[in-house]
This record gives sequence, C-alpha cells and structure tokens, in this order.
Amino acid sequence: MIQVYCKNTGTTRSYREGTTLLDMLPDFEFERPYPIVSARVNNVSQGLKFKVYNSRTVEFCDATVPSGMRVYIRSLCFLMCKAAKDVFRGSHIFIEHPISHGYFCRLQKADGSFDINADDVARIKEKMAALVAKNQPYHRYEAPIEQVIELMRKSGAPDKVSLLETSGQVYMDYYALGKTKDYYYGRLVPSTGYLNVWDLRMYHGGMLLLGPNKHDPTRLAPYLDQPRTFDMFSENLKWNEIMGLRTVGELNQRLLDGEGSDLIQIAEALQEKKIVQIAEEIDRRYRGRDKVRLVLITGPSSSGKTTVSKRLSVQLKACGLRPLTFSTDDYFVDREKTPLLPDGTPDFDNFDTVDHDALERDLMKILAGEEVEVPEFNFTTGKREYNGRRYKLEPGNVVVLEGIHALNPKLTRHIAKRKKFRIFISTLTGIPLDNHNCLPTSDNRLLRRIIRDYNKGAFTARQTISQWPKVRAAEDKWIYPYQENADVMFNSAYLVEFAVLRNHAEPILASVPKNCPEYAEAHRLLKFIHYFVPVPDKEIPPTSLLREFVGGSSFKY
Repeated sequence: MIQVYCKNTGTTRSYREGTTLLDMLPDFEFERPYPIVSARVNNVSQGLKFKVYNSRTVEFCDATVPSGMRVYIRSLCFLMCKAAKDVFRGSHIFIEHPISHGYFCRLQKADGSFDINADDVARIKEKMAALVAKNQPYHRYEAPIEQVIELMRKSGAPDKVSLLETSGQVYMDYYALGKTKDYYYGRLVPSTGYLNVWDLRMYHGGMLLLGPNKHDPTRLAPYLDQPRTFDMFSENLKWNEIMGLRTVGELNQRLLDGEGSDLIQIAEALQEKKIVQIAEEIDRRYRGRDKVRLVLITGPSSSGKTTVSKRLSVQLKACGLRPLTFSTDDYFVDREKTPLLPDGTPDFDNFDTVDHDALERDLMKILAGEEVEVPEFNFTTGKREYNGRRYKLEPGNVVVLEGIHALNPKLTRHIAKRKKFRIFISTLTGIPLDNHNCLPTSDNRLLRRIIRDYNKGAFTARQTISQWPKVRAAEDKWIYPYQENADVMFNSAYLVEFAVLRNHAEPILASVPKNCPEYAEAHRLLKFIHYFVPVPDKEIPPTSLLREFVGGSSFKY
C-alpha cells in the first residue's frame, strides 16, 4: 500500500500500488468549479491516467491552471488532427502558432494543395464533435526510441522522425486515438469526452482552433482579430524559409552538421535588416508631410525593448537623424506612491506607476522646441532625480521613448497621431517542435528573464517563476490591448535562441527545489529545452539582442 497526500483537501489516503489518479479522484471531496483535467504529482504535471507506485503528493488541476490548460489544448490538437485525417485521407495538418486566443492551422490535402473552404472546415468540425460524443480514450504507450521513430516514419510524419532522432532519448512515449498514432511532448486528458469547449473556424486562408477561456474553462476563449500580429508571424515563417528550416528537428540536424555559426549570422542579419527598414521608414516620415518627431517603443517583459531601442538609435543615426532617447521608467512615481495589488504588494506594471502627466507635459515641451530637464529614476532610493540631463529638439532630432506603457494612448493623448511612430516588440516563437506541437510564445521571455535575473543576482529562478503569473496578467491588462495600434511590429524571437539559452538555463532551472510549487514550471522548461541541441554563445555578437539576457553586450543598460 502507498500513501497519497492530496493538496486540494489536505488529507491522506492509502492505495494499492499502480492505482491511477483517475481512480483516486472520487475519493477526495473538494470544491470543483471546473472539470479536473490533469494533476501535479510531486510538483510534476501528469495526466489523470498516471499510475502511482510510490507514496506521493498530488494536486488535481482544472484548465484555469496553466499546466491543466496545456493538457487540454494538447488533447484538442490531437482531436483535430485525428478528425482531419479521417475526413481527408492522405492530408496533413500544420499547427503553426498561437494567434487570436487560438491556434492557426493549415490543412494540406492529399493533392498537395492548401486550399480549403467553409465546407471543409465544417466537415472536420463535425467529425471532431462526433469523436467527443463517442468519448474515445487516448492511449499512452512507451517504447524504445528506435521503435517510436519507425512508427512515426510509417505514419508519414518526417517532422517527428527528425525531432526524435535528435532528442538523445533512449525511451519515448506516444499516443493513440483509435488507429491514429501521434507524438505530443506532454500529457493528454483520459478521453475525448473531456473536450466540450472548443471551436474551429476559417481564418486567413486556414483554420483557427479555439479552446476554453483561461479564466472560465466552461466558456470559449474570446476571439480577437489580430491582423498585424498575423502578418508578423507570416514574416517570421518567410525568415524560416530563407534559412531552410521549418521544425526543431530540422534545426537540430543543421546544428549537428556544424551549421550553428551560419544560422546565427543569418538570424542576426534578418533582425538587423528589419531594424534598418524601421529606421528608414521613420526617416521617410520625419522628412515627409507627417513630420514624425516621436518614436514610441513598447513590448512585454523580456521582449528586448531596450536593445531594440539602442540598435534602432544606431540605424537612425546612419539615416542622418539624431535620436534623443529615454524611458518611461525615468518618470516612475516615488516608490511609496506606487499603486498596490489586491494582495497589498506593489503593482509596478500599473499605468499609474508612471507620472504620465509629467511625462506628457515634458514631451510636449520638447516637441515645441523648449529645453527640458529629463529626470532619471534612482532604483536604489526609489526616487525620481534631476541630474542635469537636458533635451532640446534641434533640426535632425527625433525623440525615442521606450517603456511598457509607451503605446498606451493615454500617455500621449495630446500629441498629434501623425507625429508619432509606434513600435511594438513581441517575442513570437516561429518554429514548432513538429507539425502538431507549436511552442508557447511566452517561454522565450520567461527563460530570458530567469537567466537575466539570476545573472544579475536580482532573483533566483524560483522567485522569477513565482512572479511570472503576475507579470503575464499585467501584460494582458496594460500592454497587449495596444499592440494592434502599432505602426510596425518587431519579432525579437531568435531562431536558434533556445539552443543558445539551453546551456545558460539548465543549471539555473536545476537549482529549483523539488519540494516547492515552482518546480513544476522549472521541470517543464528543463524538459522542453532538452529538445534543442545546445549551441555555445561565443558566436553571438556583442550587439545581439540575446546579449541583453546572457551577458556580454557592448551596450550599456
């Protein structure tokens, strides 16, 4: 007999070895506003069919928990792939990337075309609904890696073959839904009957798969049209095509073939080319009838705002302009005036953390040709200080303002729109593990932040991970609502980024204790980065955006 402690109830029960979590669940009575879809066993995410052979601590999760939502979405993706394969024999599904609170997918039919219509989508959707009504079970199997590779090869999945061949694993698991076999890098729900909240619709020549609302999984995630974000993803896919890469397996093979240096150089060149294009557009508008004088740069945490701002300033100088740069952080209110979160902790991401009235007043004076002393915030004393930094707009000058609230229209509401050029920096991972496993777009930024915080001695990995949900919630409230207002969007994700970050992140993540809740995320990230062949950062140039996080930058921060 084994002892299982349930964190949901604070009670312990005895079970025979090999009892599944699904069989244990009815024995623990606790409030369940939403259906349970997964569990954390000793702080590691597991499916409900997980068999327990030793005494463990268990926490059951619904889809409001990020690990639970990932299990749900993963299962939903397999459901769609199975339905598409059944309806269109010989077809292939490509789950490209997250967008519009869902996932953009393309269907390649047996004839090689990607042309689909509303009837095609309706047929797949009807088949998905039928599979849900049937409550068909997902079966998980574990086998030697060579056997799984051969199975994927026979299934016509070369993308999965290349991923698994470069994984370095001895054993690997895979899933089956009916006669359809597939590989997913995490656990699934027990059966299709769990998937009651979803939708599939036409979207930009492909399909959009929508799952549950992350705050209320009984409701559908709200659709949000994001044409500019979609265009940025499309541009990223073109970049990948230039580099001849589509999936992580292909990337790994190129790295194993010794092409890491070439890939890094191409990735750097593509980013620099984009920054040059942005600088040239600003220059055109500066000299045109718009007479742009204010460049606003924003993006979520660890998106690389500061480095992009510095590299853009260099390119603006190459265009003959002279940028005057500063940050919204310079206008933070004194620390004792910082707004508070409901739990009483400081809300440093709140719009009112910035003295926006003073900032806009100074901006308007500068744009009117007046000389203004611009403050600097002293993060040690928590006070705004004036140290003699003065700005006056002369011919050829353009003001560059960087910060998380830079695109909030309330910040510059009295400045004419035509005089502003707005840049939104995001970090949209554009390369999937394989055709059915796209990567969370926030994992780049979380790993960047963990590494930077640790190297600076600011926070441990455990502390950074514990703060991340609050950071993400603040981004949803204060940053992302304004991204589609940007004149241009810049994707700061780096194609070989995870391969470079792996060497830095592994020892830091491994330091997170197994007995704390943050270990669940640390374990997930460790497992995730192990899919990437590591690359030393010696080839990363000192002006690279990645240097902001791994160190060695020639810029001063």
